[in-house]
Amino acid sequence: MNYTTLLVEKDGPVDWLIFNRPDALNSLSRRMVAELHHYFDSLQANYEVRVVVMRGAGRMFCAGLDMKDPERNPMRNANEGMKSQRSFSGLVMKMRRAPQPIIGLLHGHAAGGGFSIALGCDVRIAAEGTKMNCAFIKIGLSGCEMGTSYHLPRLIGTSNAAELLYTGRFIDAARALRLGLVSDVVPEADLVATGRALAEDMVATAPLGLRLSKEAFWANVDAQSLDAAIAMEDRNQILTVANGDLDEGIAAFLEKRKPQWGKAEEG
Repeated sequence: MNYTTLLVEKDGPVDWLIFNRPDALNSLSRRMVAELHHYFDSLQANYEVRVVVMRGAGRMFCAGLDMKDPERNPMRNANEGMKSQRSFSGLVMKMRRAPQPIIGLLHGHAAGGGFSIALGCDVRIAAEGTKMNCAFIKIGLSGCEMGTSYHLPRLIGTSNAAELLYTGRFIDAARALRLGLVSDVVPEADLVATGRALAEDMVATAPLGLRLSKEAFWANVDAQSLDAAIAMEDRNQILTVANGDLDEGIAAFLEKRKPQWGKAEEG
């Protein structure tokens, strides 16, 4: 598919997914949402792409819903409304289901739907001066949209989450770092390099181990018990041992060389 609102730059096993509507502040048009669905659908069976880095072109990450979108139609009935609503909320679910870790590089603003997409990333790194908010409540909607009421309490606790969800207040990068909403805050000039370094560290791991780590991590965020969490972890470890990656990892460590993942499968 030839995207018109996105750029996908390949860097070996890393995809750089770039929101490419800088003149519209990377706001979410219907076309952009459709292209994001296509991209995330394509990741499911894609074993060549191991990590995705998301960022925005121009002045900001994403300004949220494009309220000037000429393709945006008013809701005529509940059925049409639900289809439209799920086209937005479904993006975050597809991000979570993607086998690849997703790194979000935030700068400028991540507002409304842009904030929700940022929350759907596995790791968030913000540039100094970045501001984020749940903008929906400011335009007459509920503040709970596209997974915000799921992600925020888990990330920053119920009191801080309620403050942001009920008011639409902005949270700046410095406070976001204090609360654990982002992993790091760096000068904007260093944002891409910081994201690249993190992606390289992820790519240095065994492919199967990385995919299984993401799967188990998010399953165990909602695990009902320690027993359930450990069952998932044990399953992952047995799969990676059977895959031959443990033997290669130990050999590489003892021989002081980089591991060559997948050797057992090739043999």
